[in-house]
Amino acid sequence: MANTLPMTLRFYRGLSSAAAPLAPAVIRQRLKQGKEDPERIGERRGLSRDIRPSGPLVWIHGASVGEVLAAASLIERLRALNLRILLTSGTVTSATIVAKRFPPDIIHQYVPYDSPRFVARFLDHWRPSLALFIESDLWPNLILSSAARRLPMVLINGRMSPRSFPRWRRASGTISALLSRFDICLAQSRVDAERFAALGGANVLTTGNLKLDVPAPPADPHKLERLMLATRGRPVIVAASTHPGEEEILLQAHRTLSGFFPGLLTVIVPRHPDRGPAIALTVATSGLAGALRSRDELPTAAAEIYVADTLGELGLFYRLAPIVFMGGSLVEHGGQNPIEAVKLGAAIVHGPHVFNFADVYEALDSSAGARRADGLEGLVKQLGQLLADPDACNTVNASASRVVGELGGALERTLAALEPYLLQLRLEMGAGDA
Repeated sequence: MANTLPMTLRFYRGLSSAAAPLAPAVIRQRLKQGKEDPERIGERRGLSRDIRPSGPLVWIHGASVGEVLAAASLIERLRALNLRILLTSGTVTSATIVAKRFPPDIIHQYVPYDSPRFVARFLDHWRPSLALFIESDLWPNLILSSAARRLPMVLINGRMSPRSFPRWRRASGTISALLSRFDICLAQSRVDAERFAALGGANVLTTGNLKLDVPAPPADPHKLERLMLATRGRPVIVAASTHPGEEEILLQAHRTLSGFFPGLLTVIVPRHPDRGPAIALTVATSGLAGALRSRDELPTAAAEIYVADTLGELGLFYRLAPIVFMGGSLVEHGGQNPIEAVKLGAAIVHGPHVFNFADVYEALDSSAGARRADGLEGLVKQLGQLLADPDACNTVNASASRVVGELGGALERTLAALEPYLLQLRLEMGAGDA
């Protein structure tokens, strides 16, 4: 295999192999930053205390929370076929979400650091029967070592952002050597499919976005009841998955809107919960009264801003408010997934930077299923109109729900593309029972 690789990948493999002894230092630093689970550090070196189950094992890998949740419905369908699932991801938050939201028979592991030695340990231990990589988390050693073992690999829910595409085109030999190792590339959209094909992807198909078929997130009924009681009679806006630079704009918008809508409560749910205390400090510095959920505080009548810095509770807040601002869109992050909020009845407002979900937002905006705000003035205008007119909220959500229904179906198309592989696994299961 090495002789057929471009120089960039040969250099990468040599460097990542030589750097393996530095892993303890990297791990210590990441532990200090809260980016690793001290109880499961071995998994980063390809070691596991879990035993591989007998029979075929489907390995699904996603970078973090969004990718893992995108695979939720697919995982349920694979479980219905009595297939065992190994789910890997790279973040502590994603591991927490898996523990909360997925059945206990799903085996979660942290993906090993991309060193040939660690990857080999991982593959030797788990011996997966089929590998499904979600979106675009493409680690070279993980891919090349899997291909060398003739492990069938499929890229599912593939996405190639407008930022990543030109970068990869400048390294076309490198990305082509990786994408060509996949049996099939299943892309979210026609544009994504064209980009993957241009970069060397084999058998590229457009199957749609699995995130459109994900069920609405759950909510604890008791917690929801407490929040509903605490906010009864107040107008409420939720700002979901916010990023640095957005909270300050939201606080300014709240200050303006509260002059027209007495008792207004703005709930800020940061994309990264560990930013909660810093956001609470910003709220206090701005002169607004705040409360912090991680301190077990509820939004009292005096609270104007509620910082919901907890993990896995978006389903709770989407049910609380009829209006949701989707974060990551006022800054150049690319926007967050609006589908869950739509499914729970919210009217969506978003900023101009939504390239992570360009097709979804374009369809929503063109059908009046979402409202775009290009800055503070636009945000105040759109939120104000929706706060003043509950019927408008219902109309926006109804349009959005129709769009989501029309764009759905990615799960069935993905399963259809995977059927030859799943059939082979079922045959192996039958042979094992014989």
